[in-house]
Amino acid sequence: MSNPFEKDDARYTVLVNDQGQHSLWPEATAVPAGWQVVYGVADRQACLDYVEEHWTDMRPKRLADAVTSAA
Repeated sequence: MSNPFEKDDARYTVLVNDQGQHSLWPEATAVPAGWQVVYGVADRQACLDYVEEHWTDMRPKRLADAVTSAA
């Protein structure tokens, strides 16, 4: 069985959680609790491009906020 998260010909959405972390998610798979769709449904490459453009700080939001407030 192939991995549904790595199929170039599948359709995906991009999910984001409350910490600003992004995930590529297969269209046919239910969105897990705590995540929301922010982009798609689109082809895999378009979703990857969206993630690359919008997820520029890989730190969880709480860590980024703590570093900012400590500065």
